[in-house]
Amino acid sequence: MIMSDERVRYSDADLQEFKAIIKEKIEKAENDLKLIRESFINDQNNGTDDTSPTFKAFEEGAETLSKEQNSILAGRQEKFVRDLKNALIRIENKTYGVCRVTGKLIPKERLLAVPHATLSIEAKNMQK
Repeated sequence: MIMSDERVRYSDADLQEFKAIIKEKIEKAENDLKLIRESFINDQNNGTDDTSPTFKAFEEGAETLSKEQNSILAGRQEKFVRDLKNALIRIENKTYGVCRVTGKLIPKERLLAVPHATLSIEAKNMQK
């Protein structure tokens, strides 16, 4: 029986299940980040020295846009990896899945969809 002053949390078995899911997502996210970075490096190597000046101007504009988009993508991916790694720390601390605003358990369905979530839908809606 759970006492009212005892912290509600997921069972160790649940936490291990989430840990496996998160580790898999980290591996995929780090691979995606590596691809984004490689793409960024390759973009810098594709010169247009042998094409007409007009085309070169258009391509440089597109290249700049592409570099900006790549940079934004890389930043988002780095944040995603960091958030997932923070989720692993919360699993080790046994605080994973507890809403940081309401203190209630975040539904398992939400955590399966967004494993790095720290807010319940209720708390997220309060922010709006």
